This record gives sequence, structure tokens and C-alpha cells, in this order.
Amino acid sequence: MAKKEETISLIDTFSEFKELKNIDRTTMVSVLEESFRSVIAKMFGTDENYDVIVNPDKGDFEIWRNREVVADEDLTNPNMQISLTEAQKIDASYEEGEEVTDEVIFAKFGRRAILNLRQTLASKILELEKDSIYNKYIDKVGTIINAEVYQIWKKEMLLLDDEGNELLLPKTEQIPADFYRKGETARAVVARVDNKNNNPKIILSRTSPVFLQRLFEMEVPEINDGLITIKKIARIPGERAKIAVESYDDRIDPVGACVGVKGSRIHGIVRELRNENIDVINYTSNISLFIQRALSPAKVSSIRLNEEERKAEVFLRPEEVSLAIGKGGLNIKLASMLTEYTIDVFRELDEAAQDEDIYLDEFKDEIDGWVIDAIKAIGIDTAKAVLNAPREMLIEKTDLEEETVDEVLRILKSEFEEE
Repeated sequence: MAKKEETISLIDTFSEFKELKNIDRTTMVSVLEESFRSVIAKMFGTDENYDVIVNPDKGDFEIWRNREVVADEDLTNPNMQISLTEAQKIDASYEEGEEVTDEVIFAKFGRRAILNLRQTLASKILELEKDSIYNKYIDKVGTIINAEVYQIWKKEMLLLDDEGNELLLPKTEQIPADFYRKGETARAVVARVDNKNNNPKIILSRTSPVFLQRLFEMEVPEINDGLITIKKIARIPGERAKIAVESYDDRIDPVGACVGVKGSRIHGIVRELRNENIDVINYTSNISLFIQRALSPAKVSSIRLNEEERKAEVFLRPEEVSLAIGKGGLNIKLASMLTEYTIDVFRELDEAAQDEDIYLDEFKDEIDGWVIDAIKAIGIDTAKAVLNAPREMLIEKTDLEEETVDEVLRILKSEFEEE
């Protein structure tokens, strides 16, 4: 009876985990055997003379102990040896030197041993499950998954996959316009898997460029088939993105294929990204041409490249400057991210106007030296260059107050008006 109760107790413990976790039969048997051996080794100092037979399907197990038959007076280790008298009670034919194998009833080891076994088993299964989750998701980094929103907090959301594993979508990895309710399905890319102290945390992202790339791979068969390659992606999540694509087949227009007929392919992606504006451009290894395409829809007049410092001075007609910069400076910012070049935009000047230019240092009587240094630090050192640079760019790159920039522009303009 004791054995039956103890067996049920053990199997109940194991089944609690078996229902929640996906553990195969072979691993289950191995874990059970290791747990038994661990407890036996703690009790007797060794488990080498024990055979553990586990049948998880039936929910039973057997433990057999092997001992050497010795003369009664030579008995020193009852765990490894059995006296001749005791052996012959089992079978009268036993002689010294032979091995006796008898079944051990685990319940007779006492309540403490059973509790120890349950704790060991629970600990091993939990560890195994953590390893299983880590191994599953470390292979899924960079892939899109769908998961159910389970709980929403201020700084992150908890989601559950179809096996009930917990996934985290931090606020910083959500698109600003994202809004979910409990029970809804969210789509995101597996960004990384942290594993501190063998406690795996799966972090998802909807703001990663990889998420945008995977969405294109799902919507555009030519990308999935390898006929079109995504070369570069730049994103300001929820606002705007630029993606550079290249085709290995001259018959395929990569931009047209990505956009689809009347925008059919890109529309689903835009909707998923909360109406993020996506520009698709043709990639080229010609950096000057690539920068021109990246600044689209603005039309560039000329470009001066500094390849060592990865800087580009772009000259445009006055009416094109605002297009190049874009609303809130998004267009030029994304173009810089996409091309990996620092892009400075200037209005085109005729040669006569350039000849009349004045160095900023000449204005030290009217403009503070630290202000002039801040402007020169972004590569602009003449009055005409300041006047031809967009006001928004000056404010952003110099980190000066708007009032300060406006005062500088007023002083410089008045100098040329006087002339």
C-alpha cells in the first residue's frame, strides 16, 4: 500500500510538469532515473550498485539493489554487502562471493526521502524546460511570430505563444501608435534571448529593421525566392522608413515588385506598421547616386563627397531643400542612416555670390565665439554657407537654441543687405 501511495505521489508531481511542458518520453525517463539516483547517492554515499527501472507510461518504477554475499563476521557495509545468513533467507542456495539482487521499496526510505525526490525531480524538470525554451527561441531570433497578448504593463507587454511560453514586448520595442487589448494577437520579430542565471527571457520587437525586412519577405515572393535582395533598411518606427532593394534579374523591376500593383503588396506592410510611410528605392554601389536616390523626392543638383570621413555636401535648388530635409527632418535623417554618410544640405549659389563670401571669424564682434565654434564644428565656416544651410539643419546639428540660430542668421543677412 505504501509503495502505491508513494508511486502516485511521485507520478502526480511529474504529471503536473508533463501537462504544461513539452518533454519527450526518453528525456522523461532520464530525468526520473537521475532524480532517483541523486536521492539514493545522498542517502548511501553511492548509487553505483542500484538499478533504476522507470515506466512513465504506466506511472510505475522499480529499484533493485545489488550486494555481495559475505561471511556474517565480514559484513562491514550493509549497502554494498549482505551476510550469508540474510542471503540464504532469500534463497538457500546462495554462497559467499555471489551477488544478491533484491527490490528496494522506496517508500520505506521515509517521508524525507520522498520529499527530497519530489524536489529534485521538480528542479530538474524546471531546468530542462528552461533549456528547452532557450534552445527553441535562440534558433528563432530574427523570425516573425504571432502571440497572444496576456498582460499589459506600463513598460512592457507579456505575450504567450501557442505552447504557453512567456514572451516580452517592451514599450521601447513597440511602434508609438501600437495599441493592444488582452486576448488580441500581436505580430513581432524575436529580437534576442537573454539567459541570465539560466532564466531565459524572450524579447520581441516591432521597431527593429529586421521586422520590416521579414514583412517584405512574406509579402514579396521575389524576395523570398532570392530574385530580389534587400540591401539596406533605415527606420524611424511608426513615422517613415527607407528600404534599398536590388534585383538579380534584369527583367524584374525591384521597386515595382515590392510595391505591387496599385500598392497591393506594400499596403499590408504599411497597415501592420501603423501607417509608417515606406520609400522603396533602387540600390546602387555608386555612393553619389545612392545618396541622390536616398534623398528622394528631392532632386539633387550636385554632390561633393568626402569618402574618408563619410560626409556628403549636397547642393539643391532652393525649392528642393525642404523636400530633401522632409517634415521634422525625417527625410535627411533616414537618407543618412541608409547611406551611412553624414549629409549636409546647401542651397545652390552662383559663382559670383560665392566670391563675395566672408569667414565667420570676421563676425566675432557681433556673434559670441562659442556660437561661431558650434557652427564651425559642423563643417560650416563662412557666412554664405550658413545662410544657404537650412535653418532646421543648423538647429539640429549645432545643438543651439532656435533664438540663437535666428539671431546669427539676422546678423549675417544684414551684412549682405548692407552691401
